[in-house]
Amino acid sequence: MSKLKIIVSLITFLAHTMFAYAQFNDSTHHYIKYSTTGIVNKTNSANSFVLSNALRYSLKKNRTALNSNNSWVYGIQKKLVTNNDFNSTLDFNILHKDSSAFYYWGLLNYDISTSLNINSRIQSGLGVAYSFIDNNNWFVNLSTGFLYEHSNIQNTDDIKTQYSTTRLSARFRYRLALSSNIVLDGTHFYQPSLQYSNDYIIKSINTLTVKVRKWLGVTAAANYNKISYTNRENLIITFGFTAEDFF
Repeated sequence: MSKLKIIVSLITFLAHTMFAYAQFNDSTHHYIKYSTTGIVNKTNSANSFVLSNALRYSLKKNRTALNSNNSWVYGIQKKLVTNNDFNSTLDFNILHKDSSAFYYWGLLNYDISTSLNINSRIQSGLGVAYSFIDNNNWFVNLSTGFLYEHSNIQNTDDIKTQYSTTRLSARFRYRLALSSNIVLDGTHFYQPSLQYSNDYIIKSINTLTVKVRKWLGVTAAANYNKISYTNRENLIITFGFTAEDFF
């Protein structure tokens, strides 16, 4: 059995085990968040738009959590598709038995991206994380681990290439409540290949949300991605709405 199949099987088993255990317990907590943002530009000579949709669902029980994140970005400029980017991630967290700040994580991710020349990519991995601050106003978290990746891409010569690699994955997350109604949060990744020195991934997401209701906010988002292997990058700045609820 390949490394990829082993890691995927392990993560799938653990995720199903956690979900089955949590969904029948009264103390289980759920969180759902949906955001839709975009930009439309219309002139006499050309029209363009970018629409971004994201859905997050979290299920927590005591010292475990299961998270699902899905996003889709679609853009057109001068009647040409510039973005058709889909990402789906399933991950789990297990707190260390002697700490409320240190936890283990596992991840399974699938994405395709027209703008980054990714026909398909799957990543799976395991690692550890530590929350330096975690309160109502501040959240600061750093994680690291290893990912196994298999990709089908368009290389710099526009030729389809399939390749696999193992990556170090470093992630920095923060959340800052500037006031009771204004929240700034971000997630930043750096994922260099352990086999190829010129192969790395950079991903940065920042959002600023102003709440107009307890469950509804106006959001500005900046999303940056760079894939060195395909020599492609994108920067998307959008505005829209975010709805979220705990239950």
